[in-house]
Amino acid sequence: MTQFITIDGRKIGPDHKPYIIAEMSANHNGSLERAFETLAMAKHAGADAVKMQSYTADTITLNCDAKEFHIHGGLWDGRSLYDLYQEAHTPFDWHKPLFDKARELDITLFSSPFDFTAVDLLEDLNAPAYKIASFEAIDLPLIRYVAQTGKPMIISTGMANDEEIAEAVATAKDNGCQELVLLHCISAYPAPASQSHLRTIPDLAERFGVITGLSDHTLGTTVSVTAVALGASIIEKHVTLSRNDPGPDSTFSLEPDELATLCRDTDTAWQALGHAGYQLKEAEKGNKQFRRSLYVSQPMKAGDTFTADNVRSVRPGFGLAPKYYDDVVGKTAKTDIPFGTALNWDLIG
Repeated sequence: MTQFITIDGRKIGPDHKPYIIAEMSANHNGSLERAFETLAMAKHAGADAVKMQSYTADTITLNCDAKEFHIHGGLWDGRSLYDLYQEAHTPFDWHKPLFDKARELDITLFSSPFDFTAVDLLEDLNAPAYKIASFEAIDLPLIRYVAQTGKPMIISTGMANDEEIAEAVATAKDNGCQELVLLHCISAYPAPASQSHLRTIPDLAERFGVITGLSDHTLGTTVSVTAVALGASIIEKHVTLSRNDPGPDSTFSLEPDELATLCRDTDTAWQALGHAGYQLKEAEKGNKQFRRSLYVSQPMKAGDTFTADNVRSVRPGFGLAPKYYDDVVGKTAKTDIPFGTALNWDLIG
């Protein structure tokens, strides 16, 4: 498996702290200034990157009144696709100011393109990476076009079955993508934690030999932190300046303090993973005093026999281990031994 990929100079992989992507999506609410504030908020909270989405209503759907172009049920019930995306899109002429602001703030910015024109725009702006959204994971021509840029690619797998994921991975790799990440994702808004099936994360890594992560649409941060314990190297969460402000994605997005919590807790979870091993840990070394070991419990003269009356297993732990008790009893002292002496083999005949 690839050990790490690099986005904008930042190494991403199991041996590096989780890479936190703050997904702005439609939470700019049609305001470029609010988009700028979201970039600054993400930087302040500790996120590694902000991601936006690059499409227009006309590049993602048709302005059609047919029934199948209207949403039935869920968060956006009753709206047409065209109307939803007309409200939610990030105008193409905002992209350069946003990239400039991100560089000024020293936070990475990249995007999910939804058609070739969006890729061309992002290439002109020297985007450092690309994200393929869950619903586009089956758009193999788009994946091929993005792969040909040679940039790192992150693909969300929401709704895709194992065959579709395999096709996406093969298309990316066959067309020049050498740095690929798969994000486990449940494409529901919000997604129930009970349906998150996070054990899919290590399975994706094993099946496809790639770095894995989570695009998390659940409420709160618990699922994301848990994902890190299962090997997620990237966490993507929607963010907003305030859920009280109306917007297509605001209800399942993190507010600034929650994003800061996510950044802190995922780092802590990753640090806690460490490495498998049973050696004494640095934090434990001062507690050797609280282990048991063999001590002389009565003063002894040279030649005295060690017995149950003058050898005991007690705290602290600076003498012979208690497992040697039976080997010591019956032997003799080589020299005088004061009360409270930690036994060692040099004292035993």
